[in-house]
Amino acid sequence: MKELMLGNKALARGLYEAGVCFVSSYPGTPSTEITEEIVKYDEIYCEWAPNEKVAMESAFGASLAGRRAFCGQKHVGLNVAADPLFTMSYTGVNAGLVVVVADDAGMHSSQNEQDSRYYARAAKVPMLEPSDSAEAYEFAKLAYEISEQFDTPVIIKMCTRVAHSQSVVETGERTEHKKDYEKNIAKYVMMPGNAKKRHPVVEERTKNLKKYSEETPINKIEFTTDEIGIITASTCCQYVKEVFGDSASVLKLGMTYPLPEQMIKNFAAKVKKLYVVEELDDVIESYVKSLGIAVEGKNILPVIDEFSQNLIAKAFGKPVPSGISLEDEIPARPPVMCAGCPHRGLFYSLKKNKCIVLGDIGCYTLGAVPPLSTIEMTLCMGASIGATHGFNKMLGAESEGKTVAVIGDSTFMHSGMTGLANVAYNQSNSTVIILDNSITGMTGHQQNPTTGYNIKGDPAGKINLEALCKAMGINRVRTVDPYNLKECDAAIKEELSAPEPSVIISRRPCALLKHVKHKPPLKVDTEKCIGCKSCMKIGCPAISMDGKKARVDSTQCVGCEVCSQLCPKKAFVSTGGEQA
Repeated sequence: MKELMLGNKALARGLYEAGVCFVSSYPGTPSTEITEEIVKYDEIYCEWAPNEKVAMESAFGASLAGRRAFCGQKHVGLNVAADPLFTMSYTGVNAGLVVVVADDAGMHSSQNEQDSRYYARAAKVPMLEPSDSAEAYEFAKLAYEISEQFDTPVIIKMCTRVAHSQSVVETGERTEHKKDYEKNIAKYVMMPGNAKKRHPVVEERTKNLKKYSEETPINKIEFTTDEIGIITASTCCQYVKEVFGDSASVLKLGMTYPLPEQMIKNFAAKVKKLYVVEELDDVIESYVKSLGIAVEGKNILPVIDEFSQNLIAKAFGKPVPSGISLEDEIPARPPVMCAGCPHRGLFYSLKKNKCIVLGDIGCYTLGAVPPLSTIEMTLCMGASIGATHGFNKMLGAESEGKTVAVIGDSTFMHSGMTGLANVAYNQSNSTVIILDNSITGMTGHQQNPTTGYNIKGDPAGKINLEALCKAMGINRVRTVDPYNLKECDAAIKEELSAPEPSVIISRRPCALLKHVKHKPPLKVDTEKCIGCKSCMKIGCPAISMDGKKARVDSTQCVGCEVCSQLCPKKAFVSTGGEQA
C-alpha cells in the first residue's frame, strides 16, 4: 500500500513493521510526532517519560528483556540522554535498540543549532540519516537489523525538513522479534573491571561497522560526470540533485557514522573537483580531509542555519530562480502568548514588582518578549532553578528579595526537581514559581506526570506538586490563580520577603485545552474607555486599539478578565451582559 506520509509518521510505521514492542520518549520539536504516531498501534507499549535520560534507560531495559525498543527526542534532548547512551555503547543490546535524534537547523523551535553527528562519533554508535519519508521508513527497519547484528544501539538522525515534509511510502506488514533474557554480569554491569574489557569490543565492532558501511546499499555513488563530485547526506542530497541534476556526480551517504573510507577514496579519484555539502558543521568534510583528499565545502557554504536549493545554487555560482514578492510589506508577526494564556497575569505581576526573572524552556519563554519583557535568562530544561540558586548565593540580600525562577510543570518534572533539591539542601533563599498549565504545552499538548493521564489519555499516576515540593524540604508552598492579579501580587511580595526558600504554584489549565470551558468573550464599553492603554500592558493578542479606544477581538477572547482588572474605568464588559 502506498501512502503520502510525513517523515515522522513514516519512521513510526517503520518501527511498527520492525516489531518494536516498547517506546519511551520525551516530546521535542521536530521529533514529537514519531511517538504520537506510534501510540496509535495497539501492539506497542508507548509512554511519555519525565525526561530523555529516563526514556533511554527505560528503552534499554526493554531491550535487555528481549524486546525491540525505541527512544525518541530532539537534539538538545540527546544531551540529557547522553549519559546512558555512551555506556550502552559498551554494554551493547539484547533485542534491537534504536534512538532517534531530530536536529533543528535553523532553530525553528530550539535554543541552539546542534550537530548530533558528533554524538555518534563520540559514543562510537552507528548513525543513519534518511533524506525523505521513504528512507525514514526503510532506515527504521534496517536500524534494528544493524543493532542486533552488531550488538549496538543505533542512532537515526532526522532533521526538521525530513521530519515535517511528505513523500510517498509503500508500507508492508509487521514482523515480530523476541529474544530471551540471559543473565550476563560481565556484559551488562559496567563497573570498571568489566567496562575495561568491553572497550576493546566496541573498537572491534567499529572496525566491523566500517566494513559494513562500504557494502551497505544506503551508501551509494550516483555517477554522471567526472567534472564535479559531491558528497552529501540527508536533505542536502535532495537539494543537490535539484540544483545540479546530472551535472554533478553524487556520493549519497545514508550511514554517516562510521563513514565508508574506501568508497570515499574511490569516488574522489573519479572526479576532477570534489565538494561536501552538509548542514551545520564540517563533520564529513573534516573526515575526507583526514584521508588526504582535497575537498571544498565550508569555504563556500555556511556553518549556520538550514540549507535550501537557492542557498546551494548561489554558493556554486549557479542561477538562482527569482522569487515572487508582494508589493505591500508584510507586517512582522512576533510570537506571543495566546489570548487567555494563564502565564500572562503572573508575568504581569512579576513585571509590576520589578522582579529579576530567570526562565526555562516552554511556551512561557515568550514572557521575554514585549510588552511584558520579563524573563531575563533561558538556558536549557530545568536551568531556571539552578541558575537562581547560584545567582542568589552570589548576590545574597541584594537579589533574594526580587529574583524568581519560573518553570513549567512538565519542565519541572523533566529536570527542575534536582534544582529544587539543591535549593532545599544548600539553602539559598530562592523563590521558585511553577507554571502549572496542566499539560506539556509548547510541543502540542502532551501529557506529563502531573496531569493524571498517560500518552493515550487514560487515567495514570498523578504527582502532587504541592506534596512533592514539601517532601523535598520546601516549607513554604502555596498555589495561586494567575487570572487573579491581586492574588499573584500578594503571593510574590510575601514569598520574596520570606527568610527561607519558597515555591509558588501558578495553576490554571492552558487556554487551548479542549476540555477547558471559557467564559463569554469581553467587549469594550466605548463610553467608559478613556484610551489610557492600561489593558495593552499585558500584550494580549485579543486586545488592540481602534483609534483612541480599546477593542476586543471576540474570536480570540476567552473571557479571562485579566484585562478588566487593569482598567481604571471598568470599561470591559462580558458579551453575556454582566460587567467583567
